[in-house]
Amino acid sequence: MDSLLWILFVIAVLLSSTTTIIILYNRSRFTSLRSSPSTRSSYRSSQLPSGTFGWPFLGETLEFISCAYSDRPESFVDKRRCMHGKVFKSHIFGTPTIVSTDAEVSKIVLQSDAKAFVPSYPKSLTELMGKSSILLINGSLQRRIHGLIGAFFKSPHLKAQITRDMQNYVQKSMESWTDDQPIYIQDETKNIAFQVLVKALISLDPGDEMEFLKKQFQEFISGLMSLPINIPGSQLYRSLQAKKKMVKLVQKIIESKRDHDGGNFSTTVPKDVIDVLLNSTTTSDHQQYLTDDLIADNMIDMMIPGEDSVPVLMTLAIKYLSDCPAALQQLTV
Repeated sequence: MDSLLWILFVIAVLLSSTTTIIILYNRSRFTSLRSSPSTRSSYRSSQLPSGTFGWPFLGETLEFISCAYSDRPESFVDKRRCMHGKVFKSHIFGTPTIVSTDAEVSKIVLQSDAKAFVPSYPKSLTELMGKSSILLINGSLQRRIHGLIGAFFKSPHLKAQITRDMQNYVQKSMESWTDDQPIYIQDETKNIAFQVLVKALISLDPGDEMEFLKKQFQEFISGLMSLPINIPGSQLYRSLQAKKKMVKLVQKIIESKRDHDGGNFSTTVPKDVIDVLLNSTTTSDHQQYLTDDLIADNMIDMMIPGEDSVPVLMTLAIKYLSDCPAALQQLTV
């Protein structure tokens, strides 16, 4: 059972962290393409694909969000593909956008060098992530953080910890199940995956603080796909307030670790990602200092896979393993 739980969780984490674009492509079957400043002038003189920019400022964002939360999220793209073809223009999240559902066009963009196309995100997302998010930083700092976190997630120590935690959380979850109530596997895996991921990131155990973090996190992610309007009462404003509360909690944990270890993390085995990054700040004399804000922001960003992609993949793994007893037996032997 331990081996199976570990396999399901690791497969889900690896797939979610490396196939974000593919998941987005599968759900709504499109890739957003935004040109870099160096190429915009050439595009002005060329003909844009067919399509519409929708309402002033709002564009087609409201319909896009409405479709995304419906039982047919692909309907936004399907409707426009039938009207305008596989590549069309739109206006989403406050930005003019070229949308491609053509495999060859998407392949050219994704395989092009950084001078032709650069990653771009909606304004609401960049405001929520913050300037120090691993999604938005680049160069040596990004490679350094990727390397530190990647090495930790591959460590035997973390593998053993996640296996124990997964077993405990699954058992606690199953104890609350009753024969007369339906069990929604995706909801259960979402709860378990979030707790396991948070434990690996910041060593937070189930309790009042975990429940507080879950509540604020739900408000936070609701703003990732919202109109870029930051005024009291708007979704983006509520999400930013929720993130401030989450950052405050994570920073309290960072301070607690510093007080407990006296600022010397190099002599102890890291228990979580915060330990890894704090250790890097004390041992790297010639590298950029990792601030508490940077660490806290990225801990929150890394909780996102525990909300959607990891639980979905774990649910699908359970379904297909249940449908194939022979494969399940091979994994549990």
